[in-house]
Amino acid sequence: MTYRDAGVDIDAGAALVDAIAPLAARTARSGAMGRLGGFGGLFDVGAAGFRDPILVAATDGVGTKLKIAIETGRHDTIGIDLVAMCVNDLVVQGAEPLFFLDYFASSTLEPEHAERIIAGVAKGCELAGAALIGGETAEMPGLYREGDYDLAGFAVGAAERDKLLPRDDLAPGDTLIAIASSGAHANGFSLIRKIVNDSGLGWEDPAPFDKNLTLGEALLTPTRIYVKPMLDAIRETGAIKALAHITGGGLTDNLPRVLPDHLGARIDLASLAVPPVFRWIAEAGKVEAGEMLRTFNMGAGMVAVVEAGGVDAVRGLLESGSEQTSIVGALEPRSDGAPVRYDGVLGLGQ
Repeated sequence: MTYRDAGVDIDAGAALVDAIAPLAARTARSGAMGRLGGFGGLFDVGAAGFRDPILVAATDGVGTKLKIAIETGRHDTIGIDLVAMCVNDLVVQGAEPLFFLDYFASSTLEPEHAERIIAGVAKGCELAGAALIGGETAEMPGLYREGDYDLAGFAVGAAERDKLLPRDDLAPGDTLIAIASSGAHANGFSLIRKIVNDSGLGWEDPAPFDKNLTLGEALLTPTRIYVKPMLDAIRETGAIKALAHITGGGLTDNLPRVLPDHLGARIDLASLAVPPVFRWIAEAGKVEAGEMLRTFNMGAGMVAVVEAGGVDAVRGLLESGSEQTSIVGALEPRSDGAPVRYDGVLGLGQ
């Protein structure tokens, strides 16, 4: 018997590395060394221009959004989601992404699908300014069902020691600025898939919230990568004190992660620009507002805590780079133990 008889094709894996090498080459940046296919990726932090760097690392996946990519056969953008979920976690600490590695596992390697997936990873790296310096491709027959695959990503960035976020001068009155999301990003998809299943809709049916796209296309809209505009805003305005990446847990659970124990956030729900996809989820699934706020980003993919005098500068810079922003609240003393308090009514149209 041979390894191929057991379901693993080493030659296909080697061919995939050759096919994606040009994609990785397009992500080259200062500090990147070596070539794809070695035993480890190399990176020279000194050559990246840092004088006193602190390394920041993050790892993540894309959850069950993968199932929609698999079931629709649309594999081109799921790699962007993978990169976004990692590098957005780096930038909230003031870190510039330096390099990225991916892990791709399947039952049987389908080179065409795999190349499209990794092409999405490379595109995400380009958007984030990170070098794709390596990864792992694993065939594991018997562990995954035929046609299924899994993705994980690993990103490392750096920040100057004295520029790390959050800053230690957060104070009552600091303004909360929401930076718009592109949709559900890569969170809450187990609930979304259940709602789709219960509704009887198919992935190729028109999206109830966007008649120009099929439901599958609309839900696979990739996660927005905030790295470059947020780094520009941090460096050029000096007014950003903290950032929160709004992922699973929503505003309710993610904002407290960057706040000291004595401060809370007060948010005006009416100020959130809720995308149509969330209004549809709430209506079709009969999901209450509190559950929506703790499951989805509700249109705020990133929230910046900004000193009062710098609000106009931060918003102006971000909006000049095509980001949509809105003032959604402010910090206040935390008096009753609740880290996030809401005023007003969420715009779900129910």
